[in-house]
Amino acid sequence: MKHTVFSHPFIANSATADWKSMLSGLRIKSIQDLYSDVPAKFLLRRKLNLGDPLSELETFNHVSRILANNRSYREMSVFVGAGTWLHYIPAAVSEAISRSEFVTSYTQYQPEASQGMLMALFEYQSLMAELLEMDVVNASMYDWATALGEAGRMSARLTRRREVVVPRFASPERRGTLQTYLDPIGGRMVEAAQSKESGQIVLESLKEHVSSDTAAVYLENPSYLGFLETQVTAVAEISHDAGALFIVGVDPTSLGIIKPPGDYGADIVVGEGQPFGNPVNFGGPLLGILACRNDLKMIRAMPGRIIGMTTTVDETQRAFVMSLQTREQHIRRGEATSNICTNNALCALASAVYLSLLGKNGVQELSKHILAKTKYAIERFSAIGTVEAPLFKAPHFKEFTLGLKDRHADDVLRELLKHEICGGKSLAPEFPELGESVLVCVTELHSKQQIDNYVETLDKILG
Repeated sequence: MKHTVFSHPFIANSATADWKSMLSGLRIKSIQDLYSDVPAKFLLRRKLNLGDPLSELETFNHVSRILANNRSYREMSVFVGAGTWLHYIPAAVSEAISRSEFVTSYTQYQPEASQGMLMALFEYQSLMAELLEMDVVNASMYDWATALGEAGRMSARLTRRREVVVPRFASPERRGTLQTYLDPIGGRMVEAAQSKESGQIVLESLKEHVSSDTAAVYLENPSYLGFLETQVTAVAEISHDAGALFIVGVDPTSLGIIKPPGDYGADIVVGEGQPFGNPVNFGGPLLGILACRNDLKMIRAMPGRIIGMTTTVDETQRAFVMSLQTREQHIRRGEATSNICTNNALCALASAVYLSLLGKNGVQELSKHILAKTKYAIERFSAIGTVEAPLFKAPHFKEFTLGLKDRHADDVLRELLKHEICGGKSLAPEFPELGESVLVCVTELHSKQQIDNYVETLDKILG
């Protein structure tokens, strides 16, 4: 009997002739050529060891045994932040976003999206714009990192420049995503120094790196390592004097007590909306915030969509529409500002519900509560003789660094896990110049008893 190659009608590369034709069209010789940008150490050059096929019941039981190894933050004390943070989510948030009107249509691709969802997204934009003190907010981006990447591309389009200056202690993941977005346009990142004593950006270094090629200067406030930047106005002036845009990255839970970026000259604001009503969920889905000031050229250069409010034809009722749709599925691909092909509208809805529940006073109370917990935790940790807390002599919010003088951070974190404490994130791989150090996070979910227990346990481990 003649052997035939398996071909499935819905799996294009299962037919040899089909994938050979596609490779020819792409002018490459092998499927592996598609992964040329992936470092060799991350490529698996053997077949997957999947074992024998399993039935549905066997698969369910196998996965259940694996999941049984996981521990929830409700079962142990978790002090990890570094981009996603544990916060309390009011029951009304989950109830609202679980309604079938929202869940079954959350992506809202088309202009004929329901008025209810459009109104909800308009409210999200309005609430976030008020919090950030910015004029325009889109709805929405994937996460902080991709929002930063899009902001970098946006800045390059507006200035016709290709460099983005970033501070040394910015989030490595966000920096990596930014560079990924800049690569296709020949863009690059330039690193400005930050003080190892205070964490503040070194203005002389910034001035040296800002040039006629600079499209934007990026600053995180609060920083990835938790310290607040106190020279934001000077950074804005240096950026603008060079004809560059000023991009500010924010954790929005801090904006109940610190000045919003729109008040100190930000042209574009990015951030993470996950703390407002969205769970950690193993790191996703998240909610990328992207906002800009009221400049028509800037607005037209934004990625994603903007929801606007108008009236019906007879002007008797409010109506909501997609005012701007610069995604490649809505307009000619060559005219699109981004290839983002969906959005996190359900997460944006959760944030809108959350902010509506808290209101202005509630956000202030949340910020004050987190700041007080941060101050208390730093004072307690600094009393341990073999710990430096924090490493940076600056105000901190929600996160701070612990310097371990005599032990490896990974070893200490493993010991803490034995006591049901997830103590934070080791910083040595990302910032070796900080030595053996840990990034610790506290929010309104951490009780005084949990903080005290962490400090006392760490003191015993360090002995």
